[in-house]
Amino acid sequence: MTDAAPRLAAVAENLLGAPLPVRIRAWDGSEAGPPGGPVLVLARRRALRRILWRPGELGLARAWVAGDLTVDGDLYALLDRVSGLLWEREPAVPANPGAPAPAGPAALLRDPARRAALRELAALAGPWPPPAPPPEEAVRRGGPRHSRGRDRKAVSHHYDVGNDFYAHVLGPSMVYSCAYWSPGATLEQAQHDKLDLVCRKLGLEPGMRVLDVGCGWGALALHAARSYGVRVTGVTLSAEQAGHARKRVAEEGLADRVEIRVQDYRDVGDGPYDAISSIGMAEHVGAARYGEYARALHTLLRPGGRLLNHQIARRPEPGERAHRADPFIDAYVFPDGELSPLGTTVGELERAGFEVRDVEALREHYALTLRAWVARLEEHWEEAAALTSPGRARVWLLYMAASALGFEHNRLGVNQVLAVRPEDNGTSRLPLRTRTWGGGPASPA
Repeated sequence: MTDAAPRLAAVAENLLGAPLPVRIRAWDGSEAGPPGGPVLVLARRRALRRILWRPGELGLARAWVAGDLTVDGDLYALLDRVSGLLWEREPAVPANPGAPAPAGPAALLRDPARRAALRELAALAGPWPPPAPPPEEAVRRGGPRHSRGRDRKAVSHHYDVGNDFYAHVLGPSMVYSCAYWSPGATLEQAQHDKLDLVCRKLGLEPGMRVLDVGCGWGALALHAARSYGVRVTGVTLSAEQAGHARKRVAEEGLADRVEIRVQDYRDVGDGPYDAISSIGMAEHVGAARYGEYARALHTLLRPGGRLLNHQIARRPEPGERAHRADPFIDAYVFPDGELSPLGTTVGELERAGFEVRDVEALREHYALTLRAWVARLEEHWEEAAALTSPGRARVWLLYMAASALGFEHNRLGVNQVLAVRPEDNGTSRLPLRTRTWGGGPASPA
C-alpha cells in the first residue's frame, strides 16, 4: 500500500474543513499536500492511534516525543502553519471496532461526512489500542496542587534532567531565563547583561543581604556576589541545580558570600533581606497560591527593600475561569505550571503590600533567547540525546521552538516587575529617576 498520505490528506481536509496547511509523508513513503515548505512525517502508523486516543495537542505531543511524528524541514515554519488548528477541548476516544463509544465534540460527530472521515482514520491507524505514553511523560501527581511535596516533584521533573544536558542547551552561563539582548550580542553576553540589569534594578551595594528565590544553577547569585559585593542566599527545590551551584561557588572562592539551599521559599525564615530577586520562578507558584507567595516575599523584605519579579505572562482571556493548562506543557515540561496575565501579577503584589514602581516588557528578548537555545540543542543534538533520552531532547526542541513563536506572535510575554516594600512613612528609597538603573557594579567589599 502506497496511498496512505493521500487518504490521510483527504481525511484531514474533511475534518478541518479547509485545505491541508502542510505536506505530509506517511510511513509507506507516499506524500500529499501542498508542495514546498516543511513536511510533517508520520514515521509509524501508530502515530495515528496516539492522535485518535487523545485528539488535539496531547496526542500529537505523544507521537512527537516517541519519534512516531517528525518534521522534514523548518520546524518553526511547520508550527506556524498548523497553529490554531487544534481542537479547543480534547474529546474522548473516537469510534473504533471493539472500543468504547466516544463522546467527542458534538458538532464534529453529528456530521455524517466527518464521522466517515474518523472511521477512515481509525482504519488507517491499525490495530487498537494505542501504545503507552512515552516514558518522558510526567507520572500522575498525588497530593494537593502546589503543596510542598507536589511542587518538589514537579520541579524535579523539569530541572533534574541532568546538568550536562542543560549545559548543551543553555551554554556556559547556565541561565535558564530570558536574556537581555543588544544588537550583535552573543547569548553569553545577553545573559550577562540580564543578570547585571537585575542587580542594578535592585540597587545592590556591598554588604547587602540578597535572597534569590528559585536560584537555578546559581548564575545570578554568583554575579551579584562577585560584581556587587553582596551576600546572597539562593533557594531551589532542585537537588541537581543546588549541587551545580555549590560547585561553582566553591570554584570561584565565594563560599563566604553565597549560600545555596535546597529549600521551599515558604520555609525561608531568616529575613529580613535588603533585596529579593525571583527570576523565572513564579510560574511554578500557581494562581491559587500567588497571594501567599507575594505575602511571603513581602515579609522577608526589609522596609525600603526592593523585589525584582521576572515572570512569563499569558494574554488575558475572556472569562478567566476558562483558562486551562497547556496539555503538552503540563505533561512533559512544567507539571502544574501556571501562567497569569501581567495585570493579575501586579494586583497580587500590590495586595500583599508592595508598591510597584516599574514594569519592563521583554517579550521579543525571550523569542531571541529561545531561538538561541534551539540552535544550541540542534548543534549538540547527539550529545544532548545521549545524556538524557531522544524523547526528552524532542520534548525540549518542540517546547522551545513553539514557545519562541508564542512570544513572537504576542501569545506570551515576559516582564520584569520592580516593586518596593515602602517604609511606614511611605518612603520608597528610590531615586527620582530610576530608568538609568545606576552606573553598574560597585567595587566588591
